[in-house]
Amino acid sequence: MTNKRVLPALLVAAAVATPLPTAANDCPPLLNHTFPRLQDEVPQSLCQYKGKVILVVNTASKCGFTGQYEPLEALYEKYRERGLVVIGFPSNDYGNQEPGDSKQIADFCRLTYGVQFPMMAKTDIAAPKTHPFYKSLIEKTGTRPKWNFHKYLIDRSGTNVESFSTLTSPDSRSFVAAIEQRLAEKP
Repeated sequence: MTNKRVLPALLVAAAVATPLPTAANDCPPLLNHTFPRLQDEVPQSLCQYKGKVILVVNTASKCGFTGQYEPLEALYEKYRERGLVVIGFPSNDYGNQEPGDSKQIADFCRLTYGVQFPMMAKTDIAAPKTHPFYKSLIEKTGTRPKWNFHKYLIDRSGTNVESFSTLTSPDSRSFVAAIEQRLAEKP
């Protein structure tokens, strides 16, 4: 008669002996970047969003386009259950319109616009100090942000990227259609 405890013990031993692949190993190269979270500076790997449709936006609190926070948050609320994540990257690169520190920016976004989507700490976007993540977005689309609230839409595979200008309103029909098209695609 065999001991019924032997088989589970062997399975546990096999699982311990076989390392699981790390997130970075199967993370698309575009997403293989880490940023400090705006609210508490805890490092956040973009790999955690693998398989989601990602909307990347460079933001600023004192810009004429700052009102776009409201429709961006509405998009996040409406589509996050279907796999959309909006990620804000505050930047002071365009017109010095994001002069505050992380706490000031986080408080402004939360209290003024009710922002719940992920926000990263201030990021260099304009040349010459462009962050490598943004360099990759620019390389993939051939489009460099010219101002705050430029948008990049990344597909679920983390390989295809579309660029949308600051002038594209997050609630415009064509922009929402592009998001819905990406959400309909299989990962």
